[in-house]
Amino acid sequence: MRREDLGDLIWFLAVAEERSFTRAAARLGTSQSTLSHAIRQLEARLGLRLLTRTTRSVAPTEAGERLLASLAPHVAGIEDGLASLMTLRERPSGTVRISVSDHAFATVLWPRLRPVLEGYPDIHLEFSIDNVLRNIVEERFDAGVRLGESLDKDMIAVRVSPDWRLVAVAAPAYFATRSQPLVPQDLVRHNCINHRHGRTGGLYAWEFERDGRELRVRVEGQLILSSSLPMVDAALAGAGIAYVPEDLVADHVAAGRLVQVLDDWSPFFPGYFLYYPSRRQLSPAMTIVIDALRLR
Repeated sequence: MRREDLGDLIWFLAVAEERSFTRAAARLGTSQSTLSHAIRQLEARLGLRLLTRTTRSVAPTEAGERLLASLAPHVAGIEDGLASLMTLRERPSGTVRISVSDHAFATVLWPRLRPVLEGYPDIHLEFSIDNVLRNIVEERFDAGVRLGESLDKDMIAVRVSPDWRLVAVAAPAYFATRSQPLVPQDLVRHNCINHRHGRTGGLYAWEFERDGRELRVRVEGQLILSSSLPMVDAALAGAGIAYVPEDLVADHVAAGRLVQVLDDWSPFFPGYFLYYPSRRQLSPAMTIVIDALRLR
């Protein structure tokens, strides 16, 4: 195999993993046209079609899948080997990519990792902030942060927050003409701010528990959002009842800007965990991130 073929294989790997020439080109720091031309040349040299292209998606062919399965572990091994070399440097460096929800980023990661950026100028952090439970291996993240109940068993998990709960809140103006719900079933008569799952696309059924009795209520309302932070803003504006993390609204409740209801029905959920593949050798930068986030 010619030396230039090795570079084309790395480019093929990026396209196959991203399922997109646009995203792969951005990841590799090249143009989409250059990347597409290189893949066509690789296919011509091999005499095989590696990718199926449509106007909306890119997917590996059978030959492409076999090449991907063979190539990916070797590239990962090379990357791990290079990462281990970073231990020889005096100052930790490199980029750590983390998939995280907006709530975990705002309340856990940013407060603890901001000092890391200040103390280690050669460390770079990249956050993908959304509420989708991503496959961090396939999408080439170094780590993810999610609730303990959502973790895969083959991951190493480090607790980064205590358990927390969702609470139901609304503005005083909202309750000026409506009675407050006394049990979760009363919510069906209220204008509730729904939360759409990023992973499944479905609406979250509000979970409640009291004295060992669990309830899931599918609420209705005029507004659907996919993030907790704008849900708080909507509740403050009087748009309805929101079911959001307690730490986002505690100050508003204390100040009287929001009214909390169904408090004795609000259960605690497992806290956030940083998780990463068990087979991956940790870089010095990743070790510093873990130490900064670990709950003490």
